[in-house]
Amino acid sequence: MSDLRITEAFLYMDYLCFRALCCKGPPPARPEYDLVCIGLTGSGKTSLLSKLCSESPENVVSTTGADNIRKYWSRYYQGSQGVIFVLDSASSEDDLETARNELHSALQHPQLCTLPFLILANHQDKPAARSVQEVKKYFELEPLARGKRWILQPCSLEDVDALKDSFSQLINLLEEKDHEAVRM
Repeated sequence: MSDLRITEAFLYMDYLCFRALCCKGPPPARPEYDLVCIGLTGSGKTSLLSKLCSESPENVVSTTGADNIRKYWSRYYQGSQGVIFVLDSASSEDDLETARNELHSALQHPQLCTLPFLILANHQDKPAARSVQEVKKYFELEPLARGKRWILQPCSLEDVDALKDSFSQLINLLEEKDHEAVRM
């Protein structure tokens, strides 16, 4: 066995000993959550999730017929532990109004109304993008979502760190709910 391999073996054994003594074993398993991701056609759902998974968004093909399947969204709600709602903050007034109505429906849906929501105002890199404050006001989030757990975050494909931070905030909300359930 070469000196390099022996050194690597000892370093690995030192690491294992350190983990066993200082960290009390391997790191705990990360919890998994069932999330539903909804939004209008062209809002960027698939592109954002692909980018988050380090896949190339250039290979993403827009979902065809997505407007026709919106009526079936509720079939995916059962068992969900959180909701990701993606909206195109640079869309037309008509599309923004439709997105607002869909978000209101989701926030009031019996299977979703108690779940944490991550609302992503996508396409912030476009000139016509509305700010988070404009989206919050237009979507009437303060009065509608009062008492609910929700996060509204700006995002774009260009800022993966902000996207990851948004998902970390959602995970924090989900973990808070887990801790509440344990306390009851």
